[in-house]
Amino acid sequence: MKNIITKLVLCLPILLFVSSFTAKAQSLTSEDIRQQLVKEWQRAKAYTIEYLNTMSADKYSFKAVDSIRSFSQQMLHLAQANLFFMSTGTDQTPPSFLKEDLEHSATAQSKDSVMYYVTTSYDYCIDALKNTDVNKWGDKKKIFGMEETRFAIILKAFEHQTHHRGQTTIYIRLQGIRPPQERLF
Repeated sequence: MKNIITKLVLCLPILLFVSSFTAKAQSLTSEDIRQQLVKEWQRAKAYTIEYLNTMSADKYSFKAVDSIRSFSQQMLHLAQANLFFMSTGTDQTPPSFLKEDLEHSATAQSKDSVMYYVTTSYDYCIDALKNTDVNKWGDKKKIFGMEETRFAIILKAFEHQTHHRGQTTIYIRLQGIRPPQERLF
């Protein structure tokens, strides 16, 4: 019995310490989540613009190997996927270029064009988040033959743009250029 009391006395300060943090935790509201997502998309936009500016304009057609997308095609794919996922998740009307085949459009491949499409796609995503009804984020929608919540689709939009921006890191490195420093916050 004395051994149990000794252990309890030793553990009590730890339990009190941990419970003091638990008592101070606050719940997140749907508006808090929306604001955090807006902040993350703003950060992602700035980070992607750094990538676009890091690659020289004459290297936008660069492909690491012939069978994959060029740097500009990767970024154009990112832009159109931003529009597709976010419009599916929020029902906000996307810019008309969602329906174009930008990856294969000769006029869309220049640095200026890519910059326009990419920044427009990020602006659309940020505005869509600001203007969508968060109370509908739990609603299910069909996407790629699966049923997902609007919130899951919005999260996939963010994951997808991160993936394709990350792929272009190799393109930049193969040009002997140091890619932008990671932006976690």
